[in-house]
Amino acid sequence: MQLSGSITALATPFDAARELDLDAWHRLLAMQLERGTQGLVVAGSTGEAAALYDAEYDLLLRSAIEFVAGRVPVLAGTGHSNTAKTVEQTRRAAALGADAALVVTPPYVRPTQAGLVAHYRAIADDGALPVVLYNVPPRTGGDMLPETVAELAGHPRIVAIKEARSEPERMQALLELQDRDFSVLSGDDPTACRAMLAGARGVISVASNVVPAAFRLLCNLALAGKAEQAGAWDARLHGLYAFLGVEPNPTPVKALLTLQGIGHDLRLPLQALSERHRDAATTMLATIRAIEDECRNSLAA
Repeated sequence: MQLSGSITALATPFDAARELDLDAWHRLLAMQLERGTQGLVVAGSTGEAAALYDAEYDLLLRSAIEFVAGRVPVLAGTGHSNTAKTVEQTRRAAALGADAALVVTPPYVRPTQAGLVAHYRAIADDGALPVVLYNVPPRTGGDMLPETVAELAGHPRIVAIKEARSEPERMQALLELQDRDFSVLSGDDPTACRAMLAGARGVISVASNVVPAAFRLLCNLALAGKAEQAGAWDARLHGLYAFLGVEPNPTPVKALLTLQGIGHDLRLPLQALSERHRDAATTMLATIRAIEDECRNSLAA
C-alpha cells in the first residue's frame, strides 16, 4: 500500500443529544468523495476517538467502509496508550474492513524511543493491518525521533508516517527514509504544501473536512512540482489554517461543519466554539465556500 494525495482526518458528527448522527456522517463522506479526497481516516483524534464507545467505533467504521465501497483507502485510528489494547483495536478494525491503521504514539505514558520501537513492531508483527505511524508531540507528550522512524521504516507492515511537526528540518530527515514501500505524509495543514514540494507524498488533513476540493487541487499541484501555483492556492487557505487553531481541534472545524448542516456538537470535555469566535466562523464559511467553488471548477476543467 502506498498512500498519497489528500487524505481527510474525518470529524465525527453528533446530533443535538451528542449521539452519532449517521445521516450527517454519510453526507460528510459523500462530500469528501465527490470533491476528490483520496483517503479517509475514521476515529482519529479529529474524530474524537477517545469519546467513542466501542459499539460506536465499530458502527462508524463499518458504515464508512460500506459507503466508500473501495473507492478510496479507509484508515482506522487504533492507537492507545497500551500496546496490547492497540493490537486488539487494530484487529477489530481489520475485521471491520479497514485498509490500514493510523497508530499515534502512545499518549500520556511517554515511552522511550526503544519503547516506541517495541510498541510499533508488536503491532506490525501481529499483521492485522498495514500500519501508519503518527507523530504529534503536542497531543501525546512524546516525540518519535527520525532515527526511531528509521528503525521502523523497513518493516514490511509499516507503510507510512504522518508527521505533525512543522519544522522543515524534521520533514527533511524523514524524507531521507522515504522509498517505494514507505511514504512520508504531512500531518500539519499550514506546512503541508511545503512538505509536498520537498517530496512528501501527501497530507492527512483536518482542513480538508471543509475544503476537500481545495486540498485535492493543492495536492495535485504540489505533487506535480508546480510550486508557484500550489503556493498561490495555499496562501488563500492561510486564514482557514489560522481559524482552525483558535481553539483545540476539532472544535473550530466542527463549528464550520455545523454551519453547513453536518453535525451539531462535541462531547465533553470539549465544548462548542466560544462565542467570541462565532462571527469569525460565519465569515470563514463564506470564504471557504468561494474557494471550494473555484477549486471544483478548476478540477473539472
